[in-house]
Amino acid sequence: MTSVHQSLPPARADGPATQPGDMTLAFEDNRIAGILFGEHDRNLALIEHHTGVDILPRGNHLTLRGGTERARALTRDVLQELYHRAEQGLAIDTAEVEGVIRLFATLPVEKKKDPTREIRTRRKVIRPRSAGQKVYLDALAENELVFGIGPAGTGKTYLAVAHGISLLLAGEVERLILSRPAVEAGEQLGFLPGDMKEKVDPYLRPLYDALHDMLTPQRAQRMMADGTIEIAPLAFMRGRTLAHACVILDEAQNTTAMQMKMFLTRLGEGARMIITGDLSQIDLPAGVTSGLRDAVEKLSDVEGVAVVRFSDADIVRHPLVARIVEAYDAAEKREREK
Repeated sequence: MTSVHQSLPPARADGPATQPGDMTLAFEDNRIAGILFGEHDRNLALIEHHTGVDILPRGNHLTLRGGTERARALTRDVLQELYHRAEQGLAIDTAEVEGVIRLFATLPVEKKKDPTREIRTRRKVIRPRSAGQKVYLDALAENELVFGIGPAGTGKTYLAVAHGISLLLAGEVERLILSRPAVEAGEQLGFLPGDMKEKVDPYLRPLYDALHDMLTPQRAQRMMADGTIEIAPLAFMRGRTLAHACVILDEAQNTTAMQMKMFLTRLGEGARMIITGDLSQIDLPAGVTSGLRDAVEKLSDVEGVAVVRFSDADIVRHPLVARIVEAYDAAEKREREK
């Protein structure tokens, strides 16, 4: 728990004297406060860098000084959220700090007090790190069919796999099915060297990577061996009815309209479906309509279907990735204007 005081009386001689506009936070647990502050107060320094607010520590108290009133309020909210996460045993590392800053900086004021959904797997607890991710997790919890659309690095596939694993472990579905179109091979897998696993693995590697982040490799291997988790190219979905399963289609921008219709109509009783893709990264031949674009246009107003659109502000990878995406988008915009 934390308490907040605005413009407190002068502090003790061994700490910073308060000034008009200062905000002071008091943390009850010194051990958890130490986790929050980070080694040599590095987490506090990172928050200062992003918000422009000076954070002055004194024991388990922090004085927030400088910056705008809005920046101090953001700093307070970020510190309180990180303290809450530390109380729950979550690691407060650089990625976690930057994720919470991004989340609270982009959330509307009226949404900041809403409870944050989380995904619990055996290996970790996953919480949203941007406003778009928060909307996405809410949509996954409340709808049978969810489209997650946006640039690379926004976590749309990672969160989809995490949600699927959590449903599987909770017994809400019986199977998890992960699929991608092997568009680079034109789905003509028979012409590729090796057995079927060797043919499709390169296209499905990102799904394996996300899966192994939620489960130990040994458990993931057992669940794939007994069919509880299935990873297969889109071509293998034809003719099936997928009941009591969480079904994820990744890189869906590279499906044709016919393939997308085929996939969507596989949805069976008690099933959930998540479809992710980036409409700026379509690898289909010229003149071929993306099945993802076609489906979103036709289904966005259908009951039980949610469409979540991520933006550059939701990119949660290395900060340079966001700048790279912005640079490419700006270049494409200039090209269109010409």
